[in-house]
This record gives sequence, structure tokens and C-alpha cells, in this order.
Amino acid sequence: MVLENETKKIRHFSRLLMCPSSGISYNEPEPNTFSFNSPYGACPKCNGLGSISEVDLNKIIPDKTKTIRKGGLAPAGEYKNNWIFSQIEAIGEKFGFDLNTPIKDISEEAITTILYGSNETFNVKKEYLGVTSTYTLNFEGIVNFIVNQYNENSSISIRRWAKNFMNKIDCPLCNGSRLKKESLYFKIAGENIAGLANKNIIHLDEWFLTVETKLNERQQIIAHEIIREIRTRIRFLLDVGIDYLTLNRSARSLSGGESQRIRLATQIGSQLVGVLYILDEPSIGLHKRDNIKLINALRDLRDIGNSVIVVEHDKETILSADHVIDIGPGAGMHGGKIVAIGSPDVIEKSETITGEYLSGKKEIVIPKFRRNGNAELITLKGAKGNNLKEIELKLPLGKFICVTGVSGSGKSTLINETLYPILSRHFYKSNKKPLAYQSIEGLQNIDKVIEIDQSPIGRTPRSNPATYTKVFDEIRKLFVQLPESKIRGYKPGRFSFNVKGGRCETCKGAGVRVIEMNFLPDVHVHCETCNGERYNRETLEVRYKGKSINDVLNMTINQAVEFFENIPHIVQKIKTLKEVGLGYITLGQQSTTLSGGEAQRVKLAAELSKRDTGQTLYILDEPTTGLHFEDVKVLLDVLNRLVDKGNTVIIIEHNMEVIKVADHIIDLGPEGGDRGGEIIAQGTPEEIIKNPKSYTGKYLKEELGNYGAPFDSVHPSAPLRMTN
Repeated sequence: MVLENETKKIRHFSRLLMCPSSGISYNEPEPNTFSFNSPYGACPKCNGLGSISEVDLNKIIPDKTKTIRKGGLAPAGEYKNNWIFSQIEAIGEKFGFDLNTPIKDISEEAITTILYGSNETFNVKKEYLGVTSTYTLNFEGIVNFIVNQYNENSSISIRRWAKNFMNKIDCPLCNGSRLKKESLYFKIAGENIAGLANKNIIHLDEWFLTVETKLNERQQIIAHEIIREIRTRIRFLLDVGIDYLTLNRSARSLSGGESQRIRLATQIGSQLVGVLYILDEPSIGLHKRDNIKLINALRDLRDIGNSVIVVEHDKETILSADHVIDIGPGAGMHGGKIVAIGSPDVIEKSETITGEYLSGKKEIVIPKFRRNGNAELITLKGAKGNNLKEIELKLPLGKFICVTGVSGSGKSTLINETLYPILSRHFYKSNKKPLAYQSIEGLQNIDKVIEIDQSPIGRTPRSNPATYTKVFDEIRKLFVQLPESKIRGYKPGRFSFNVKGGRCETCKGAGVRVIEMNFLPDVHVHCETCNGERYNRETLEVRYKGKSINDVLNMTINQAVEFFENIPHIVQKIKTLKEVGLGYITLGQQSTTLSGGEAQRVKLAAELSKRDTGQTLYILDEPTTGLHFEDVKVLLDVLNRLVDKGNTVIIIEHNMEVIKVADHIIDLGPEGGDRGGEIIAQGTPEEIIKNPKSYTGKYLKEELGNYGAPFDSVHPSAPLRMTN
């Protein structure tokens, strides 16, 4: 304390940032004070995660009309003669209920005791071999038991079981900001660091453009260079088309394309020279409008003295390249050669498939009619998850529907995170919780929903297209019926590489051995015992038409179709793989080597091989990822066959070749992030192009050309009216 002589005013000074009135002291601010990855800055309750897991009572008691004996308490299940039910019976004796009492008739005090336990001691009677014993114990409570298992049990399966009864909620201490309250007290121009992290890139850019005017002279001197650097980095993020993302967006919620573009912005910001950059399909998830921004960003990398190699199928990107290398002529064993090389003009004039699509000799034809559908609707009202603005979605059934819009406009939120979980809960009792919505109507008009995404069909070398489509079960049955197998007494399990008997025991049927490398990724090497053939010698001696079970797994889909042409129940399933354009992969190809697009088409083939009722709703998220123009054409033929049978197909898509052939388009926007989340146009492609607010309509107009004339009514027997 210092007493000023003239004014007699007391002033306080502190080396430890202590408040003189409360006595609270603050640590000297450091960079880690504002990091949720550091214990100095992270919220102590959620450890910097921003959310915590909380038990959901509706998941513990899903149906209050049920009795405890019949499974009214979901974690306990139906009655078994075990400790948990003995304890609940003891509680029932005190509160006047038994295991046959409906939960809705049990008193609130008793339910609270069952859920949260009690310090009171209960007498539990246990009968075993005619002898009744009485024990006294304290009941922990089901909720406390679940929380303890989730937080303290080291078993992954137990933790996963406990997680089924919990929901993620924002941390009540930091409100999702991830930082401790002391870190949030520091503010610049009225904003703390969590407030800035919660802004999308556009709003962040606007804030930093004006922040210097709100600082005093001393602060401006300190901040000038830092703000200039921040503005430069924000500009790179804007240039690659991810202006709708917020800084605090979780990395695992980003799409592959978004992650790649963030890394690209980092590289542009480094301003390195003489570097070779290799990008694998950076246009994934990008609307055509944003694609132009990406191409300009790649040109900037080139112009400062770097080389950029892009593996890409996007027409705009190919035509923007300085040099194109076209590999083919086909896929798999039919490819692997450089068939054309040179500028885009040279490729256009070549006789390759890519060249023919670039020059217009080949094209995906606009259909002669748009389907009318079956006049039934599914109507989703009040969808308001993430950035959706309480929209009303009307899906006309029996049509090929495209959901479009710029990146971040809310397509995945609406379809994958709201509509699909609702339908999945209705038809399959799924636990996945949909985002907020008001109501849904018309579910009686479909009988099932199938989501075909690009997640792997398996995560180990054991899984492959043959096992995923179940055709391998039929192939094994065929080998069992061979005379050699009957003589030896072989059963179907003999030809499985997942069970003991016929497989190679050195590699356990994987064909490869895994060598664990400390601090490095695991290495897979061919098994030295079976030489990668998965089976032992005795199993491989059984042959069908001269081929062992391993030879069959090594066949391409095209070869397998010919090989099994006389066995209908096998060839029917393999043919579907060929029809979706996967004739070049092998039946036993490891799932870990399949791309996302290939995995999605394997799933599509598996669904095609099943019988459909004509009332199925299929949902696909960007199925053209990784597909050449010719592959897109094949995929569209398959999807149109599904719709022709009366089913409904919904595709989230940016590819104009797909959008132009749709029967119905639902266009979201107008922008991404909080400036999107509205349905700005819906109808046929011919109707979409007339909407001036739709970016999709603008680019679709170029694709439709002279076919964009309005029409009154269309059905399969009435051709699309055209004008010049």
C-alpha cells in the first residue's frame, strides 16, 4: 500500500496480481493460460474437452409402463437370480413394491433410491440350495454404478456398455469454452479468447479488421505485428473455401476435404519455395463455387515457386492444370499405363476415356423425363440442429433426390444427423440421437432406410468384399459339396480363414503377419508358412474347376462372374459388384486397401443383392468421391434402377453431372455456417436454375444448356419439353 502525500490517496500494488478487496491472486498470464490442452488453462471439470458425459434417465427407464422383472430398468435387463435384483427386492420391501409393479406406480422416493442409492442399510435375503442367508449392505444406485464403471473401469467393453446410458452435454462449469474461468477474464476489445474461437472465419476476419481502432496507442504498438500475422493466416483460410468453420470446431467433426484444405492453408501460409506438394482429391465436399477458390489457392502455391501434383477427377481442376497425366486405359489389372500426357488441350484430343469426356464426345446424358414419384411425402418440420433455421423438409417419395448447397450450408446436418437418426430409431430402435426437430410425418410410406456411407467395410486384413456381401458363405458351401470334401469330411468352417481347422495357424488366416514396431506404425509381411494363401496345404488341395479356395479369393470380380456363371445364387451377388463398377477388384481384396468410394460401392452392391420391397429409402453422402466420369455414369445407372423399382434415393452431392439428372433438388444455403441453414430452392433442375439466389442453379444452368425450359407435367411416357 502506498499513501500519496499530497492527495492522501491509498494505492495498491501487487507482484502477484492480487485483488486488494477480495484477496484473490492471479498467476502471471502465459500462452498456456489460454490453452485447453494445458492444465494451466483447461477447465478442471471437463479437462479442456468442453463437454462431459451425463447419465440419461430416459435411457435407464425407457418405458415406465414396464415392470422391473420385465426389463423396466434397461441396465439390469430382464429378471435373473442375481445380486442387483435381490437388492431391488430389499428396497421394495421398505417402500412397498415388488418386481412385478409397473415403474410408473413406484413412489418417487423409491425410484430415487434405486437410481442414486442410499446410505441406509438394507437386509438382502439370498437363497441357495434351499438355504436362505441374510446380508446387510448399502445400495450404490444404478446411476452411480454406471458413472463409476465409465470413469474407473479399464475394460473397453464395460466403458462402452456404460456409455450407452449416457449423453454428452456442455460442461456446466465452462459452458463448453474448455478454459478455466480465470483465462476467460482476460479480454481484448470486450472479447475473451473463447468468444473469438466461437466465431466463424468470416466474422473473425471482420473483427480483426477493426480491432486496432479499439486499442490505445500503447496497445496498438504491442499488437500491430501480431494482428498482421493473424489477418494473413485468416486470409489463407478464406481462400481455400472454409470461411463457414469456427476456430473451435472439433477436428474429428471435419470432413476429409475440410481437413485437407486446412492443411493446405497452413502450407500456403508457410510461404516455402521449391517444395513438391501432393494432394489427393482436394475437391471432396466442395461446391463448384468454392472449387474455383481452391484452384486459385493451388495456383498461388505454384506461382511462388513450388510444384503441385493433384490426384483428381474434377473436370474444372483438370482443365486448370498446366500438365495432365492420364492413367488407364481401364481399372485394376486393365490399367496401370500412362495413356495420355500433356496439356489439357492435348488430353481433350486424345482417344482416352478422360479425353472423350473432356471434349464432350462422351457425356452423362440428361434424362428425357423427370419422374413424378408415387405422390407420397415424408415431411420433417422444425429442424434446427447446428445452423439449420427451423426448416421444413418435404421429400417426395419414389424419386431420385439430390440435396445440394455450398460447403457448410447444412446438408449433412439435415440428412445425416437429423433425418437418418429419426428413421433409424423408428425402424431399428437405434440409440443414435437426432439433432433438434419438431415433428415428422409420412414414415408409414416407407418400410426401411439404408445409409450407404464411405466408412471402411472392415478395419482388418480379414474383411473383404466377398465376406461383406456374404457371397463367401455360398462359395464355401459349394466347396463343401465337392467329392473331395465329402471324402475328407470337410464342413464349411474348413474353408473359413477366421476359424481353426483349414486356415494357416501361423498367420491365423490373415495371409500376412503383423510385426509391431515400437514408436512406428505396424508392418505387415507375407506369411512365410502359407506364402499369403491363408489356408493350410490340405485345404488348398480341394479344387473346383481346377481352382482352390485361395485362387477364388484372388479372382477379380469380372473373372469370378465368368467362373461362377452356372451357379445362380453365387453369380447374382458377384454381378452386383460388377454392376457398380468394381469389376477390377478381387473378391478377397483386403478392406484396408479399398478407398472410401470403393467401400461405399461394395456396400451398395450388398444392398442391391438383397430383395427390395420398392419402399426403401436409400441415403448416400457424396458417392461420386474418387469416381471418374465413366464410373459416375455406371453408378447413376445403378441408382436409377433402384428408383425405377419404386424406391427413393437421396444423395448429398456437389457433382453437377449427378445433380443435372436428379428428379428433385433440395438446395440449401445461401451461404455456409450461420449464413446458411435454409432451403432456398427446391424442385426439378429446370425449376432450380430460375432461382437467382441459388449458386447451384447458376452452375446447373451451364450444364443443362438448352434443356432448361419450363414444363407443366412430366411422367415416364411424356418426354421433357425442350426449346432452343
